[in-house]
Amino acid sequence: MRGLGSLLGGLGLVAVGFGLLSALLAIFQPITDLVWVIGNLVLGVVLLSAALFVSFDRVRQRLHSGEARRVGKYGTSALLSTLLIIALLGMFGFLTNRHSKRWDWTEGQVNTLSDQTLDLLQRLEADVVIRAFFLEGEAPAVAALLDRYAHMGERIELVYVDPNSVPILIEDLRLDPDALAKGLVRVEQGDAGIEVTDLTESGITNGLLRLIRSSEKKVYFLSGHNERPIADTDGRPASGKESMGRAAEALRNETYAVESLSLSTLGEIPEDADAVIVAGPTQPYFDHEQEALRRYLEGGGALFVMIDPRAHTNLHPLIESWGVLLGDDVVVDEVRAIFNKATMPLAAGYAPDHPITVDLSETTVFPMVRSVMVAQNGPGDFEPIVQTGAESWAERDLDGWRESGRAELGEGDFEGPVPIAVAGTLGVAGEPALAPRLVVVGDSDFASNEFLEAYRNRDFFVNSVNWLVGDVEQIGIRPRLSRASRFELDSGQFRFVIYLSLFILPEAIAVLGVVTWWLRRGRAEL
Repeated sequence: MRGLGSLLGGLGLVAVGFGLLSALLAIFQPITDLVWVIGNLVLGVVLLSAALFVSFDRVRQRLHSGEARRVGKYGTSALLSTLLIIALLGMFGFLTNRHSKRWDWTEGQVNTLSDQTLDLLQRLEADVVIRAFFLEGEAPAVAALLDRYAHMGERIELVYVDPNSVPILIEDLRLDPDALAKGLVRVEQGDAGIEVTDLTESGITNGLLRLIRSSEKKVYFLSGHNERPIADTDGRPASGKESMGRAAEALRNETYAVESLSLSTLGEIPEDADAVIVAGPTQPYFDHEQEALRRYLEGGGALFVMIDPRAHTNLHPLIESWGVLLGDDVVVDEVRAIFNKATMPLAAGYAPDHPITVDLSETTVFPMVRSVMVAQNGPGDFEPIVQTGAESWAERDLDGWRESGRAELGEGDFEGPVPIAVAGTLGVAGEPALAPRLVVVGDSDFASNEFLEAYRNRDFFVNSVNWLVGDVEQIGIRPRLSRASRFELDSGQFRFVIYLSLFILPEAIAVLGVVTWWLRRGRAEL
C-alpha cells in the first residue's frame, strides 16, 4: 500500500484540474457537457479523499516534522503557479472570444468570402438578420459559412432557431416543412424576408441581393437562328454540352429574370428588356429582326453578341456599323492553350481599367475563337477587354489550313496579342437616356455548359451582363468552388472530435504522466 496514496492523489488532482478547466471553457464557449465537468470533479474529490485516507498516518507524521514546512512551501508555490496558468488561459479565452482573427491557408481560398460578397456586406445600409432554422451543431459546414457572414458584416446578425421550439413562428412565416427538414435560412430586413434553401455562399449572397434589390431586371436570349438554347422542350435548363442552360442559371443566381425571345414572330425587343444576348447564331436573321436589334441598341439598349468563327450569320454588317470588326479567322496559340490544342487559347491579358475585367486576375479559355477589333473612326467608344498571348496569331488562310491540316503564321495573318472581346458604348444621335452598351466576343463556346465553369469563364460572362444592365456594383469574383478534399462530419461526429481533442486525449496524457511518475518513484525507492 506504500505509495498508493501518491498515485491516487496525482490522479485526483488531474481529474479536479480538468474539471475546473472544462467548467472555465464552458463559460466562454458552451461546448462542454455538464456531465463531463461534474464527473471529473466528483471523481477527483473521491480520489483525493481516498489518497488522504490511505496516507493518513504518513501525512500526520509529516505535519509534525520539518518536511511539512517544505511540502507546504513548494506545494503553495505549485498551487499558485497552477492558478496563474488557469487565469492566463481564462484571459486568453476571453480575449479570443471578444477579438477574433482568421486565416485561410487553403490554396483556392475556399474558406474566405468572395470579393462580391464582401462588397455587398459593406454596402448594406440597414441591419439584416440571418435566421438559420437549425441548431448550430447540426450542420457545422453551413454554420461556419454563416459565421463568416456575421464576422465580416457589421450589419449582419446571425440567429439559430430550433424549428421544433417555435411552431407558431414557422406557421406565421408559412415555411415549407420539406425545406425545413433539409435546412433553411431566412434573410430578413425589417418586415421583408427571403427564404434560402441553397445553403452555399452563392445561394445566401443571392438571397441578400434579392432582399435589398427593389426591382428585378430582365435578360433575353435570342432564339430562332440556331442560337445556343437555355431551356429544353420541357422548360428545364438545357443540359447539353453545347447549350447555355448553366449560363442562364448563373444569371438567375444574380437575381435576373431570364427568358428566351424569338424576334421572327415578335418583331420588336420588349420594353422590359434590360439586356439582350445573341449566343452563337448559325442561321441568317431577317431584315426586320436586324432592324429591331438596331433600334433597341441605338435607343439605349444593351447587347451581348457572341459569334463563333465562320458562323453562317448575317449580323457582321450590323455589328460593323457600330464600329466593331469580326475577323474571318481563327486564333491559334501553340504556347498558351488548354489540352495542348492550339485552337483553345487561354486569355493572356485583360483591360486593366474596364469594369468587366478590372477584378479578373485568373485566366479564361475560349475554344475556337475569332479576332474582334475596334474600327478606326467608328461611332462608338470601344476597347478590347480580352486578348490572347504574344505568341498567338489570327490565322486567316482557313482554306489552306483545311487543305494542309497545319496552321502557320504567314502573310496576311494577324500577329498576337489578338483581341478576342470588345466592350464599350455607342454614340448615337438623339442622346437616349442611357448610353447604348455593347459587348462582342468572337466565341460562344466559353459560356456553354461544357466550359462555363472552366477557369474564370463564368465570372467574365456574368460580369459582362452586370456591366450591360448597369449593375457595376455586382461585378466581381464570385464564390469559389471548393475543389479541396473535405471530410464532412455530422453533429455527433463533430462533437466527438471536439471532446477527443480538447478533453479526452489531454486528460489521458496527464493520467499516463502521473502513472509513469508513480512507477519511476516506486522503482527508485526499492
